[in-house]
Amino acid sequence: MLPIHLFRQNKELVLEGLKKKHFKQPELVDAIIDIDERRRQLQVENDTIAASVNAASKNIGQLMAKGEKEEAEKLKAEVAQYKEKAKELSQKLAELETEQHDLVIQLPNLPHSSVPEGKTPEENEVVRAGGTRPDLSAQKLPHWELTEKYKLIDFELGNKITGSGFPVYMGQGAKLQRALISYFLNYNIDAGYKEYMPPHMVNYDTAYGTGQLPDKEGQMYHVTEDKFYLIPTAEVPVTNIYRDTILAEADLPVKMTAYTPCFRREAGSYGKDVRGLNRLHQFDKVEVVQLAHPEKSYEVLETMVAHVEKLLQSLGLEYRILRLCAGDMSFTSALTYDFEVYSAAQERWLEVSSVSNFEMFQANRMKIRFKDGSGKTQLVHTLNGSSLALPRIVACLLENNQTPEGIKIPQVLQPYFGSDMIK
Repeated sequence: MLPIHLFRQNKELVLEGLKKKHFKQPELVDAIIDIDERRRQLQVENDTIAASVNAASKNIGQLMAKGEKEEAEKLKAEVAQYKEKAKELSQKLAELETEQHDLVIQLPNLPHSSVPEGKTPEENEVVRAGGTRPDLSAQKLPHWELTEKYKLIDFELGNKITGSGFPVYMGQGAKLQRALISYFLNYNIDAGYKEYMPPHMVNYDTAYGTGQLPDKEGQMYHVTEDKFYLIPTAEVPVTNIYRDTILAEADLPVKMTAYTPCFRREAGSYGKDVRGLNRLHQFDKVEVVQLAHPEKSYEVLETMVAHVEKLLQSLGLEYRILRLCAGDMSFTSALTYDFEVYSAAQERWLEVSSVSNFEMFQANRMKIRFKDGSGKTQLVHTLNGSSLALPRIVACLLENNQTPEGIKIPQVLQPYFGSDMIK
């Protein structure tokens, strides 16, 4: 959520950022400023009345001490009128604050100055690339055929048990999932991240804190009776661990990692581009989250990008890193890097990670703050990234490492998987 002072102090910056993100209701900015001006005027009036009540109350005590009851009773009547007026003003203030809040939460985060112009994925910038593309034989198979051939995943069984987009992993397929999760977590822990195992359902306040609500309500599974939401990513519960918390400056950065299943409705996801593991309603992911000092958050972002890049390099996959254009970024992000790996059998790039800096946008909603050296309280910056999402990683590992003898397992995974080959 954008801070109110930004609208008053730098309206043009807000409008420019919203335009860059292709926000379609810039008139909300003037409405927010207008409400804020009325709210501030009422606050001044309310403060004046409060001062009058305090002064009158003091005088009443003095008059009573002197025995001047009649004068004291007159002042008491005035105080009662003041209090009634203050009650009315407080109610109006609360109404204006609610009205202002309801408008502000409709506005996305502003893009960082380095974010390129653009509206579609085709306008994203390739920052760098790495890895080697495998030279597969003409008999190469896509992962959905490989998983059937080696009995790794049963998509039809998942459809029977739940529905489309809920696969059943079995045998060596289940073992590969477990190996990847353990490797990703250990890799993050070795880099200084503290592991958490959070709930997989959250309440409204938690989903609101990270910006999933109300923006992505239609994409989340909602347990209506209990008013819980199935998490779309570990970012949601993990970042909220520090909601309503004031940290010491020395505590920053806070580094957290977690494995969770993720649940996304992905309404309207059909066709060949979402076949097999390409897009699921339930999938596994390991996440990294950091709470950083505002002056250091972009340095932290680069370290997180390098962290994910080395993880992909260790798996031997061809990858590229994209800086997303403003129109392709999420509602909450100020700057996002996407990681894609090349699927040699499908002959296309698949997104496997996003690493983002949200600056103070989430922290302002969650009231995650720290005290600096002077004792002043400031909002932290929040960052997160996939490290990594499993489905498309699995798809590329299977496709890119297929041989006539079986599917080769990357060396770093072999201690976790217990073999060098799926046969």
